Amino acid sequence: MQLSKKRKSLVLCISCGVICALCVLIYTQSVRAEAEDTRNAALARYGGEQIEVCVAKRDIAAGEKIDSTCYELKLWLADLLPDDAVRNSNDILGKQLTSSIVSGEVITSKRFQDSAVSLEVPAGLSAVSVPAKDVSAVGGAINAGMHIDVYATGNISTSLIAQNVLVLATSTTFTEGTSASVTWITLAVEPSEVQELVAASQTTTLYFVLPSEEAEESQGDKNKEENKFSQNSNAWTEE
Repeated sequence: MQLSKKRKSLVLCISCGVICALCVLIYTQSVRAEAEDTRNAALARYGGEQIEVCVAKRDIAAGEKIDSTCYELKLWLADLLPDDAVRNSNDILGKQLTSSIVSGEVITSKRFQDSAVSLEVPAGLSAVSVPAKDVSAVGGAINAGMHIDVYATGNISTSLIAQNVLVLATSTTFTEGTSASVTWITLAVEPSEVQELVAASQTTTLYFVLPSEEAEESQGDKNKEENKFSQNSNAWTEE
């Protein structure tokens, strides 16, 4: 009698186990079917196949090397992917970015291409790069092609060391988008001014001032008057 009860209990436990396993299997199949239906609905809505690609997990700055914390693999609709989307993470691990990537962006191979911009230095001038910050570069608004004044400020005094100089490039010239901060500025200056600019950049803080067009015209007229006066003085001296 006792043995019969044990057998019944064993059969009951086995039956319960089988029923639980069947329930889990049915639930798993149901979830898979639901996921498949969702995928098919997305494909029907947007069209095209889905492809696994590398997507940025966070903002990645230009110059940073890619590691496993920078990206994740995600399914993406093929029709919405750029042609150079990175599908194999081994193709980018350890490589250095040449332009910034924002979080959630599909990583593309062009972000690793050399985007160097050639500088055209005006005849008779020299190109020199000096450190800069957004706060000292008119909030980061300084761009190539502008003419600016450069001030050097220290603990005691501030002085104008270069005036109406041409901006050849900034650090943002080499990056896409407007979120990048200014870290350096390249100026076209007289060769005699290079030494002073380099020395000032090492011992003081440089501020880059963008004068108004009226101020530039006024300064230009003043320079013309000074040149005219100098020429007249030389003429008088020769007489």
